[in-house]
Amino acid sequence: MTLVARTRDRAVETLSLDSPHNRNALSVALVGELADALTDAAEDPGVRAIVLTHTGNTFSAGADLKDPPPPEALVALLRQIIELPKPVLARVTGHVRAGGLGLLAACDIAAASTDATFAFTEVRIGVAPAVISLPLLPRADPRALARHYLTGERFDAAQARATGLLTTCAKDVDTALEPILEGLRRSAPDALAETKRLLTARVLEAFDRDAADLTALSARLFSSPQAREGMTAFLERRDPAWVV
Repeated sequence: MTLVARTRDRAVETLSLDSPHNRNALSVALVGELADALTDAAEDPGVRAIVLTHTGNTFSAGADLKDPPPPEALVALLRQIIELPKPVLARVTGHVRAGGLGLLAACDIAAASTDATFAFTEVRIGVAPAVISLPLLPRADPRALARHYLTGERFDAAQARATGLLTTCAKDVDTALEPILEGLRRSAPDALAETKRLLTARVLEAFDRDAADLTALSARLFSSPQAREGMTAFLERRDPAWVV
Protein backbone atom coordinates (compact mmCIF):
# COMPACT_ATOMS: atom_id res chain seq x y z
CA MET A 1 0.00 0.00 0.00
CA THR A 2 1.35 3.40 -0.99
CA LEU A 3 1.64 5.79 1.96
CA VAL A 4 2.77 8.85 -0.01
CA ALA A 5 0.78 9.83 -3.10
CA ARG A 6 2.50 11.84 -5.84
CA THR A 7 1.00 14.29 -8.34
CA ARG A 8 2.51 17.09 -10.44
CA ASP A 9 1.21 20.35 -11.90
CA ARG A 10 3.40 22.84 -13.77
CA ALA A 11 6.66 21.69 -12.14
CA VAL A 12 5.21 21.55 -8.61
CA GLU A 13 5.36 18.03 -7.16
CA THR A 14 2.74 17.36 -4.48
CA LEU A 15 3.50 14.64 -1.96
CA SER A 16 0.45 13.67 0.08
CA LEU A 17 0.81 11.71 3.29
CA ASP A 18 -1.81 9.04 2.68
CA SER A 19 -2.26 6.96 5.82
CA PRO A 20 -5.54 8.35 7.17
CA HIS A 21 -6.35 5.24 9.19
CA ASN A 22 -3.72 6.30 11.77
CA ARG A 23 -3.89 10.04 11.10
CA ASN A 24 -0.71 9.97 9.00
CA ALA A 25 1.36 8.95 12.00
CA LEU A 26 5.08 8.77 11.32
CA SER A 27 5.67 5.04 11.06
CA VAL A 28 8.86 3.38 9.86
CA ALA A 29 7.22 2.73 6.49
CA LEU A 30 5.83 6.25 6.01
CA VAL A 31 9.12 7.94 6.94
CA GLY A 32 11.00 5.71 4.52
CA GLU A 33 8.55 6.24 1.68
CA LEU A 34 8.51 10.01 2.18
CA ALA A 35 12.32 10.09 2.16
CA ASP A 36 12.34 8.18 -1.14
CA ALA A 37 9.76 10.51 -2.69
CA LEU A 38 11.76 13.56 -1.64
CA THR A 39 14.92 12.07 -3.15
CA ASP A 40 13.14 11.44 -6.44
CA ALA A 41 11.78 14.99 -6.53
CA ALA A 42 15.18 16.46 -5.72
CA GLU A 43 16.81 14.57 -8.59
CA ASP A 44 14.09 15.33 -11.16
CA PRO A 45 14.89 18.43 -13.28
CA GLY A 46 11.19 18.74 -14.05
CA VAL A 47 10.40 19.61 -10.42
CA ARG A 48 10.76 23.25 -9.33
CA ALA A 49 9.17 22.93 -5.85
CA ILE A 50 7.54 20.33 -3.59
CA VAL A 51 4.28 20.67 -1.68
CA LEU A 52 3.91 18.38 1.33
CA THR A 53 0.27 17.83 2.25
CA HIS A 54 -2.09 15.10 3.48
CA THR A 55 -5.26 13.11 3.03
CA GLY A 56 -7.80 12.90 5.83
CA ASN A 57 -8.31 15.44 8.59
CA THR A 58 -4.77 15.28 10.03
CA PHE A 59 -1.51 16.42 8.47
CA SER A 60 0.36 14.16 10.89
CA ALA A 61 -0.33 12.98 14.43
CA GLY A 62 3.39 12.58 15.15
CA ALA A 63 5.26 9.34 15.79
CA ASP A 64 3.32 6.12 15.30
CA LEU A 65 3.31 4.70 18.84
CA LYS A 66 2.79 1.18 17.49
CA ASP A 67 5.64 1.39 14.96
CA PRO A 68 7.81 4.42 15.79
CA PRO A 69 10.80 5.18 13.58
CA PRO A 70 14.15 5.38 15.36
CA PRO A 71 15.00 8.99 16.24
CA GLU A 72 17.93 8.87 13.81
CA ALA A 73 15.49 8.26 10.93
CA LEU A 74 13.36 11.26 11.88
CA VAL A 75 16.45 13.46 12.18
CA ALA A 76 17.56 12.30 8.72
CA LEU A 77 14.14 13.07 7.23
CA LEU A 78 14.00 16.56 8.73
CA ARG A 79 17.54 17.29 7.53
CA GLN A 80 16.69 15.97 4.07
CA ILE A 81 13.82 18.47 3.76
CA ILE A 82 16.03 21.32 4.92
CA GLU A 83 18.94 20.38 2.64
CA LEU A 84 16.79 19.64 -0.40
CA PRO A 85 17.94 22.02 -3.19
CA LYS A 86 14.32 22.90 -3.99
CA PRO A 87 11.74 24.73 -1.89
CA VAL A 88 9.46 22.51 0.17
CA LEU A 89 6.07 23.91 1.18
CA ALA A 90 3.68 22.50 3.77
CA ARG A 91 -0.03 22.64 2.95
CA VAL A 92 -2.22 21.91 6.00
CA THR A 93 -6.00 21.62 6.07
CA GLY A 94 -6.36 19.67 9.30
CA HIS A 95 -4.64 18.91 12.58
CA VAL A 96 -0.90 18.76 13.33
CA ARG A 97 0.47 17.13 16.44
CA ALA A 98 3.89 16.43 17.98
CA GLY A 99 6.32 15.13 15.34
CA GLY A 100 4.09 16.49 12.58
CA LEU A 101 5.15 19.94 13.74
CA GLY A 102 8.75 18.93 13.07
CA LEU A 103 7.84 18.28 9.44
CA LEU A 104 6.08 21.64 9.33
CA ALA A 105 9.10 23.46 10.75
CA ALA A 106 11.51 21.77 8.34
CA CYS A 107 9.58 23.11 5.34
CA ASP A 108 10.68 26.43 3.85
CA ILE A 109 7.14 27.80 3.65
CA ALA A 110 4.11 26.59 5.61
CA ALA A 111 0.49 27.44 4.92
CA ALA A 112 -2.63 26.24 6.72
CA SER A 113 -6.35 26.75 6.64
CA THR A 114 -7.81 28.74 9.50
CA ASP A 115 -9.55 25.68 10.93
CA ALA A 116 -6.27 23.78 11.38
CA THR A 117 -5.15 23.03 14.94
CA PHE A 118 -1.74 22.35 16.45
CA ALA A 119 -0.31 20.86 19.65
CA PHE A 120 2.99 19.64 21.05
CA THR A 121 1.52 16.66 22.88
CA GLU A 122 4.81 14.98 23.84
CA VAL A 123 4.78 16.03 27.51
CA ARG A 124 1.33 14.50 27.92
CA ILE A 125 2.65 11.03 27.08
CA GLY A 126 5.86 11.35 29.09
CA VAL A 127 8.41 12.41 26.46
CA ALA A 128 9.75 15.70 25.06
CA PRO A 129 9.80 17.36 21.62
CA ALA A 130 13.47 16.47 21.27
CA VAL A 131 14.59 15.89 17.67
CA ILE A 132 11.86 18.10 16.21
CA SER A 133 13.43 20.98 18.13
CA LEU A 134 16.28 20.95 15.60
CA PRO A 135 14.26 22.91 13.01
CA LEU A 136 11.80 24.42 15.48
CA LEU A 137 14.03 26.31 17.92
CA PRO A 138 15.91 28.33 15.26
CA ARG A 139 12.69 29.34 13.49
CA ALA A 140 10.00 29.88 16.11
CA ASP A 141 9.40 32.42 18.86
CA PRO A 142 10.95 31.05 22.07
CA ARG A 143 8.34 32.53 24.46
CA ALA A 144 5.46 31.05 22.50
CA LEU A 145 7.24 27.70 22.16
CA ALA A 146 7.79 27.58 25.92
CA ARG A 147 4.05 27.63 26.55
CA HIS A 148 3.20 25.20 23.78
CA TYR A 149 6.01 22.77 24.64
CA LEU A 150 5.37 22.74 28.39
CA THR A 151 1.57 22.51 28.45
CA GLY A 152 0.67 20.45 25.38
CA GLU A 153 -2.28 22.82 24.82
CA ARG A 154 -4.02 22.93 21.47
CA PHE A 155 -3.69 26.21 19.55
CA ASP A 156 -5.09 27.58 16.33
CA ALA A 157 -3.64 28.67 13.00
CA ALA A 158 -3.46 32.35 13.96
CA GLN A 159 -1.36 31.45 17.03
CA ALA A 160 0.78 29.12 14.91
CA ARG A 161 1.49 31.96 12.51
CA ALA A 162 2.34 34.34 15.37
CA THR A 163 4.66 31.69 16.82
CA GLY A 164 6.53 31.38 13.53
CA LEU A 165 5.30 27.88 12.69
CA LEU A 166 3.32 29.11 9.70
CA THR A 167 4.11 31.51 6.89
CA THR A 168 0.45 32.21 6.24
CA CYS A 169 -3.04 31.00 7.07
CA ALA A 170 -6.30 31.58 5.27
CA LYS A 171 -9.81 30.20 5.02
CA ASP A 172 -8.80 28.73 1.64
CA VAL A 173 -5.21 27.52 1.90
CA ASP A 174 -4.92 26.97 -1.85
CA THR A 175 -5.81 30.58 -2.54
CA ALA A 176 -3.06 31.62 -0.12
CA LEU A 177 -0.54 29.33 -1.80
CA GLU A 178 -1.37 30.35 -5.36
CA PRO A 179 0.82 33.49 -5.56
CA ILE A 180 3.64 31.74 -3.68
CA LEU A 181 3.72 28.86 -6.14
CA GLU A 182 3.50 31.24 -9.07
CA GLY A 183 6.52 33.10 -7.70
CA LEU A 184 8.49 29.86 -7.43
CA ARG A 185 7.58 28.89 -10.99
CA ARG A 186 9.01 32.21 -12.18
CA SER A 187 12.27 31.76 -10.23
CA ALA A 188 15.48 30.29 -11.65
CA PRO A 189 16.22 26.80 -10.26
CA ASP A 190 19.87 27.46 -9.37
CA ALA A 191 18.98 30.78 -7.77
CA LEU A 192 16.30 29.08 -5.67
CA ALA A 193 18.79 26.46 -4.50
CA GLU A 194 21.39 29.03 -3.45
CA THR A 195 18.79 31.26 -1.79
CA LYS A 196 17.47 28.31 0.18
CA ARG A 197 21.03 27.52 1.23
CA LEU A 198 21.32 31.03 2.70
CA LEU A 199 18.06 30.69 4.56
CA THR A 200 18.77 27.27 6.08
CA ALA A 201 22.40 27.75 7.13
CA ARG A 202 21.59 28.52 10.78
CA VAL A 203 19.09 25.68 11.01
CA LEU A 204 21.71 23.23 9.77
CA GLU A 205 24.15 24.58 12.35
CA ALA A 206 21.67 23.40 15.01
CA PHE A 207 21.63 19.94 13.42
CA ASP A 208 25.43 19.77 13.38
CA ARG A 209 25.67 20.92 16.99
CA ASP A 210 22.72 19.21 18.68
CA ALA A 211 21.46 16.23 16.64
CA ALA A 212 23.44 13.58 18.51
CA ASP A 213 22.41 14.84 21.95
CA LEU A 214 18.74 15.22 21.05
CA THR A 215 18.65 11.80 19.39
CA ALA A 216 20.03 10.26 22.59
CA LEU A 217 17.52 12.22 24.69
CA SER A 218 14.64 11.03 22.53
CA ALA A 219 15.72 7.39 22.76
CA ARG A 220 16.13 7.64 26.54
CA LEU A 221 12.75 9.24 27.11
CA PHE A 222 10.83 6.86 24.84
CA SER A 223 12.20 3.90 26.82
CA SER A 224 11.40 5.41 30.22
CA PRO A 225 8.72 4.14 32.65
CA GLN A 226 6.77 7.40 32.32
CA ALA A 227 6.69 7.09 28.54
CA ARG A 228 5.45 3.52 28.79
CA GLU A 229 2.66 4.66 31.11
CA GLY A 230 1.87 7.67 28.93
CA MET A 231 1.69 5.71 25.68
CA THR A 232 -0.34 2.92 27.29
CA ALA A 233 -2.77 5.47 28.69
CA PHE A 234 -3.06 7.13 25.28
CA LEU A 235 -3.81 3.85 23.54
CA GLU A 236 -6.29 2.90 26.27
CA ARG A 237 -7.94 6.35 26.07
CA ARG A 238 -7.44 7.14 29.76
CA ASP A 239 -5.48 9.66 31.82
CA PRO A 240 -1.92 8.65 32.72
CA ALA A 241 -1.17 8.02 36.38
CA TRP A 242 0.50 11.40 36.96
CA VAL A 243 -2.56 13.53 36.15
CA VAL A 244 -3.68 15.41 39.31
